[in-house]
Amino acid sequence: MTVLATAPANAPDRWYLALLGFAEHFRTSSPPKIRLCVHCLQAVFQFKPPQRIEARTHLQLGSVLYHHTKNSDLARSHLEKAWYISQQLPQFEDVKFEAASILSELFCQQNLVDSAKPLLRKAIQISQQTPYWHCRLLFQLAQLHTLEKDLVSACDLLGVGAEYARVVGSEYTRALFLLSKGMLLLMERKLGEVHPLLTLCGTIVENWQGNPIQKESLRVFFLVLQVTHYLDAGQVKSVKPCLKQLQQCIQTISTLQDDEILPTNPADLFHWLPKEHMCVLVYLVTVMHSMQAGYLEKAQKYTDKALMQLEKLKMLDCSPILSTFQVILLEHIIMCRLVTGHKATALQEISQVCQLCQQSPRLFTNHAAQLHTLLGLYCISVNCMDNAEAQFTTALRLTTHQELWTYIVTNLASVYIREGNRHQELYNLLERINPDHNFPVRRFLRETLKMSNAEDLNRLTACSLVLLGHIFYVLGNHRESNNMVVPAMQLASKIPDMSVQLWSSALLKDLNKALGNGRDAHEATQMHQNFSQQLLQDHIAACSLPEHNLISWTDGPPPVQIQAQNGPTTSLASLL
Repeated sequence: MTVLATAPANAPDRWYLALLGFAEHFRTSSPPKIRLCVHCLQAVFQFKPPQRIEARTHLQLGSVLYHHTKNSDLARSHLEKAWYISQQLPQFEDVKFEAASILSELFCQQNLVDSAKPLLRKAIQISQQTPYWHCRLLFQLAQLHTLEKDLVSACDLLGVGAEYARVVGSEYTRALFLLSKGMLLLMERKLGEVHPLLTLCGTIVENWQGNPIQKESLRVFFLVLQVTHYLDAGQVKSVKPCLKQLQQCIQTISTLQDDEILPTNPADLFHWLPKEHMCVLVYLVTVMHSMQAGYLEKAQKYTDKALMQLEKLKMLDCSPILSTFQVILLEHIIMCRLVTGHKATALQEISQVCQLCQQSPRLFTNHAAQLHTLLGLYCISVNCMDNAEAQFTTALRLTTHQELWTYIVTNLASVYIREGNRHQELYNLLERINPDHNFPVRRFLRETLKMSNAEDLNRLTACSLVLLGHIFYVLGNHRESNNMVVPAMQLASKIPDMSVQLWSSALLKDLNKALGNGRDAHEATQMHQNFSQQLLQDHIAACSLPEHNLISWTDGPPPVQIQAQNGPTTSLASLL
């Protein structure tokens, strides 16, 4: 926040220094005595101070009220006065632009985005001779457009910032602008523009010689985008060299000492993320990679590490990005639990996500569709098909993201298939997924197997193998079926994927009986019974939890309290 103890060089009287000193003392007390701090600052106006002191005091009051109280109207009044007075004074840039920056934040908090935008545009227009503030205000307006999902305007502003940084000789901040633009282009799926931009960024980052922590943080930003780009395309094998570089990079950063020497170029006075936040982010992309590759125990290990670090950070840091990281990590580990047959734990973690979303309306807005999707997946796992359909339908209503939409629709299709009497709904849904019928349907499974093998997508490979094995079994080709089911079982055990193990063991039991292998059939029967028993116990545990009632929630914010219910109410037949 604004430093209160720094008085202007030409402070006219001791009264001003005394009041400022008292205000800063009260602000930094433990706990802070904000009311007394405000009283001291308000007392400055009793002396009818010069305009410079008047503007600075309005800024300090506005900042204290905005950051430490709920009195938004009074904070706004002081900030507006600081902005108005400071525009009339020469060489008063810090007060002028900090007032504009905080005031626009306050407008956004009050949902007055249409007031924030022209304020920031005006500040950007008159700050071109002040590189630090010009760049900071450009970042701020770009962020505002991003929050509004206006990624085109945000990208344009980041492009303007990159060119401005180049002109004022700041290759470091130019890279920050370009990497930020690359991130938004990835979000927009403009892959044709991403490739040349990332190539340019890579060259700038490698050639820039400056503060080692700043250089490594640029490399982390660059490599995170590269890894995310690969993972978006499902290229979990191709991404491994980049991911290894990223992990080495974060280890290097953790050994570097923070350099207190400020950059000589004011436009370089930016930092992408604190080291501790970057560390959590690297854990997060590692979890994403492990999930896609089907290394679920590894995903769980890195999730545990990341969540432990997040808990420590959140004791001292209330940055919203930490809650975002926490929700994304939980979303991934919930999917892991459902695959490995730990539904009760998954349900409790879904409840954790609900609690986090209750604390932040913006977080809920951004993750509501994912939350209902996870509940839909849980409903399928406990055979609550009506609830699954309701959850997926809600998720579809809440998302505009193409990949998530496709994922939800395919899971909804699986619900219709399981119910067996929803042929028309299933047909209509398939029309929406593939309206042009341009996929080579007969080659689906073999193509899937080929692609998943090429990129080490273990879960996709295991599912494709067991499904092909089932098809060959139904066709009476027992040898070919066995050739598919045995590796499916081996791969499913390695992941581990409980559903594929259950399916494979059932097929192996029937296959070995058909082939006359009595001993192997008995072994497969025993395996199938063990998997069934594990799933049954977990099913009962999950359905007995009070959080199980979340399956009925399809509207509005997450419920605050969840009432317990009397035991499981769902059929177990389809699980076994």
